[in-house]
Amino acid sequence: MDIVAVGAVCILLAFALLSLPRIRGKSSQNNPPGPCPLPIIGNIHKLGKHPHKSLASLAQVYGPIMRLKLGRITTIVISSSSTAQQVLQKQDLEFSSRSQTDAVRASCHNKYSVVFLPVGSRWRSLRKIMSSYIFAANKLDKNQHLRSRKVHDLIRYCEKCCQSGEAVDIGRAAFLTSLNLLSNTIFSKDMINSYENSEAKEFRDLVWNIMFEAGKPNLVDYFPVPILRWIDPQGIRRKMTGYFEKLIKLFDSLIKERLELARVGNASQNTSTIDVLEELLKMLQTDEIEEAQIHNLFIDLFGAGTDTTSSTVEWAMSEILRNSEILVKVKAELNQVIGKGKIIQEADISKLVYLQCIVKETMRLHPPVPFLIPRQVEKEVQLCGYTIPKNSQVLVNAWAIGRDPKLWINPLSFQPERFMDSQVDINGHYYELIPFGAGRRICPGMPLAMRMVPVMVGSLINCFDWKLEGGILPEKLDMEEKFGLALAKHHPLRAVATLVVL
Repeated sequence: MDIVAVGAVCILLAFALLSLPRIRGKSSQNNPPGPCPLPIIGNIHKLGKHPHKSLASLAQVYGPIMRLKLGRITTIVISSSSTAQQVLQKQDLEFSSRSQTDAVRASCHNKYSVVFLPVGSRWRSLRKIMSSYIFAANKLDKNQHLRSRKVHDLIRYCEKCCQSGEAVDIGRAAFLTSLNLLSNTIFSKDMINSYENSEAKEFRDLVWNIMFEAGKPNLVDYFPVPILRWIDPQGIRRKMTGYFEKLIKLFDSLIKERLELARVGNASQNTSTIDVLEELLKMLQTDEIEEAQIHNLFIDLFGAGTDTTSSTVEWAMSEILRNSEILVKVKAELNQVIGKGKIIQEADISKLVYLQCIVKETMRLHPPVPFLIPRQVEKEVQLCGYTIPKNSQVLVNAWAIGRDPKLWINPLSFQPERFMDSQVDINGHYYELIPFGAGRRICPGMPLAMRMVPVMVGSLINCFDWKLEGGILPEKLDMEEKFGLALAKHHPLRAVATLVVL
């Protein structure tokens, strides 16, 4: 999005806003430092096309706790591991509320989403459902055969492309693998029957559009007045409403299909395995959960569980393929530990130390959600000697922390070896590496992601040799980012696979 164009629209609406009273913090003398705001628009012009990069550069000038005015909204940007720990752990409860943007108000998603609900009974209930029925270790172990089957499907698809000489779109293939894994866990069926299916592209585009619109700078958020919410000048909420309605319609059809099977007593239904939908329908009958909560829980699961996982796989494969020394090392480890040409099993991950380092290094340089999910303080808070005004939005720049030269040697270089003798992990206890966040609002899907990503990456590397499409030299591979709520690769990674010689 061209932020300059947004600024132009902002000027047109300025006269309506000038009549409104200006908000002044009572403790402004102790506010964090930051760039001087312009009249009306504040610091909106500082965001640019890649806000995670722009704010990282500004933090080098103003410090790890930086204050900006984005229109009428005070935004606090956290850019160091120590201040991130203060926000996410030591003062976790004070910073636990979410910033509810106008985009997530579409279809009342903010009222039902476990991602955006404030900490409270409804949020705790949904988190408990996710931790008990989806991401618990025993549930993941029990469903391991599902994930293994989907990874085998991925490898068979790449073999088919190999035979025809067609390049594989790595991100798209990883997305469809993640999608069918989730749909099997939740609905006991594939959402997409074929990697070549046109519906597959439509579903991926739908999820990416949600991520893109949710992360797009929005005038309605910067100037939260009724007239702008009504106008919706960038059309973000209208688009999001359409996207959510498509997903809800799809999920509702799957729910009705299951209810009809139960009504007619379908004898062919496998009742020995109770999937997530079955558990949720039981709760629906006892009023433990609402139908709207089920729909929006599925939106959260399929949004966060497909795009971020597939994006991480694509970034990891991109970094491996453009670093020949790393490729040689990881192939050697795979050959030694499990044997050349074999598909990785989850039980192998703990023995594949270098592969685990690659995943960590990928998430350091390319965190799935660069600002994590924005937070908001509901009352005035003291942070490291500064006053954070009530209703301030708080962004934790995980992208900047992962590239902080005070924490990392050669921070812009992809060097998995840096983790070989390091205890630093991505479990939310080491604040220099927080791709999934930390504290009570850490991403609940982390345990599943950390099973799927290394298995997919390791299997793709161990089963095939790869060359970039069009004869592109590895060092010339385009690594430009596409900003949204999630951080995607701007130009898809396309590579031609050749079966490894055993």
